Amino acid sequence: MLKQFFIVCSGADTAILESCSNGEQNKYAGIGATVFFTAIMATIAASYALYTVFDNYYTAAIFGIIWGLLIFNLDRFIVSTIKKRNSVIDEFIQALPRIILAVIIAVVISKPLELKIFQKEIDQVLLEEKNAMTLNNQTQIAEQYTPKVEGLNNDIAVLQNQVIQKETEVNALYDTYISEAEGTAGTKLLGKGPVYKEKREKHDAALAELNALKAENKSKIATIEAEILQLNSNYANKVATTQPIIDGFDGLMARVNALDKLPWLPSFFIFLLFLAIETSPIFAKLLSPKGEYDYKLEDSETAIKTWVEQKVNERKILLTTDRDINNRVYNDIAEEDDLYNYKRKKARELMQHQADAFINHQKNVL
Repeated sequence: MLKQFFIVCSGADTAILESCSNGEQNKYAGIGATVFFTAIMATIAASYALYTVFDNYYTAAIFGIIWGLLIFNLDRFIVSTIKKRNSVIDEFIQALPRIILAVIIAVVISKPLELKIFQKEIDQVLLEEKNAMTLNNQTQIAEQYTPKVEGLNNDIAVLQNQVIQKETEVNALYDTYISEAEGTAGTKLLGKGPVYKEKREKHDAALAELNALKAENKSKIATIEAEILQLNSNYANKVATTQPIIDGFDGLMARVNALDKLPWLPSFFIFLLFLAIETSPIFAKLLSPKGEYDYKLEDSETAIKTWVEQKVNERKILLTTDRDINNRVYNDIAEEDDLYNYKRKKARELMQHQADAFINHQKNVL
């Protein structure tokens, strides 16, 4: 039962192969088994690749099975269409397009399995890329907010400097009127005279201006700090919003690119393995000598070809003979006087009708 199934997978003519030896049947059963298991590997590879795209088991499994059936049909077609010739060069030319197609299929099958085999290494590469992308993303977003924050901090510094300068001025006035009272500066008269009162009033006026400036600048600084907090909050929200996009950077294309950054030799050997599996049925048919099945298949095909050619030749001869007979018949008829006189009479009538019709038409025009 299993042997018959693999023979069907090989694409061989089961009716012809049943009349062949057991060894010939085993050869084609082996070719069919290779075709079948290649399709199984293609199904697994496609299912994994599509799972990384759709992130759904059922969708990946359904499309994976469809892809496996497609690969199975292609491989079966490739193997079944290779015919043994009497020339090795003719056989190779016949198989060359099929070998190229087998190479393409091997690449398509091997790549998803490479992604699965080297999943841990690929995850490490993706993690490094995600970290770098996170830092770059934060830097790019910060470039949108940093100039505004720095400008607001400069405004706060300007307001604070105004207060400091005013405090320095008030402190200087305080030292002036205290020194006047102590007699260490100014008039150098000890006591609180008119000059002292004047300097004290000037200091008190400056102190009132300082207190008003402090209150005003404190309100302005509070407003600016609230604006800075809002900008920082917007920055944090923007980072939090864009981070899931970076975290989701693990699709099929990202993994293929990450695989390309790993050492190429292990991936190359996996590709060679699948290339050998995919092309082994083709080379098995090319390298094997012409067997019993090949002779019987050639006999069946040439018998049909000969029969068709005979039918075509018979039709050509029949056509030629029929044409010659018709020519002789019409030549004999052409020599009969009765047929000539009858046709001459009808031609005369036709010309008379044409002349009458022309005259009637001209009368209508006039």
